[in-house]
Amino acid sequence: MSAALTLLYVPADRPDRVAKALRSTADVVLVDLEDAVAPARKAEARVNAVELLAAAERRVQVRINHVSTPWHADDLAALAGLPPEVGARIPKVESAGEIRALAAALPGRELHPLIESALGVEGALDIATASPQVASLGLGEADLRSDLGVTDDAGLTWARSRIVVAARAARLVPPVMSAYTNVRDLDGLAASCRAGRALGFRGRTAIHPSQLDTIRAAFRPSEQEVERAREVLARLDDATAAGVGAIALADGTFLDVAMIEGARTVLALAGE
Repeated sequence: MSAALTLLYVPADRPDRVAKALRSTADVVLVDLEDAVAPARKAEARVNAVELLAAAERRVQVRINHVSTPWHADDLAALAGLPPEVGARIPKVESAGEIRALAAALPGRELHPLIESALGVEGALDIATASPQVASLGLGEADLRSDLGVTDDAGLTWARSRIVVAARAARLVPPVMSAYTNVRDLDGLAASCRAGRALGFRGRTAIHPSQLDTIRAAFRPSEQEVERAREVLARLDDATAAGVGAIALADGTFLDVAMIEGARTVLALAGE
């Protein structure tokens, strides 16, 4: 299965938009029962999600409401009736106990916890390793900004790196970035994606289909990166065949394990 670089949120109370999202180029569709849906429309949204996803033939996750809300139990019941391939996106997770409870309620289903508070950030590794059903770890930055009282990206740098480190330590896929909320600012989105990629994120959630191409382009390797990755692995193959231990590229750079693994990741992202 190819890497999921683009994940598109869509509110479940808008069945027309859900249907459109399911036809989009997004790698994963995130059907939202939580923040994007007003309290008065939660039940309607849940019914829509069940009807539209009963036979979905693509990667889908459903973001449910938190355990502290009056909608959580019904969300779980609805999700339990969907195909097992439909993942559960879990908001505002602060403890491993929450994940273990969800794993028991949704056996065999992938769980995708979102960290959205200082307490959640501090417990990121415990959350990531709470159950074998945890498939990814994510950051919900709007709530985290409010919790921390920060007003710019600099205040989130440590939390972002913490999530990247926790996901890696738990042997999960690299986390995807939180949504960029200005859907008209594609240049800003691209710059933000490049900064996130440098921190170790791979991919991003989107709130509008117009953001998908920009996100995909920012996280896919450039042709120069692909060529260098090919050279790294070709040199490795040649050296292995010749029984040579020390391997250097044409520019004199000696290879190490990290560069070799990085080259394999680049080619995987490029679809090779």
